Amino acid sequence: MARQRISLTKPNDDWLKAQVDSEEYSSKSELVNDLIRQARAQQRQIDWIRRKLIKAEHSGFTNTSPEEILAQSKKELGNQ
Repeated sequence: MARQRISLTKPNDDWLKAQVDSEEYSSKSELVNDLIRQARAQQRQIDWIRRKLIKAEHSGFTNTSPEEILAQSKKELGNQ
């Protein structure tokens, strides 16, 4: 596992310490890794939405109902 040294502002460090003190996480490293995983998952969703919007802009009109579009999108997003 790669080791990194980072500097944190006092409010951010205090927040990390509070999360560890509450026993939500066992260490600051575990918490930072979880935050990065969450950010990566969020970025994948943003990228997926961006691709869908670009595709939609270039595809023209559709006869698909809004409900069908929503169901298809939820299905595809669940496969990410």
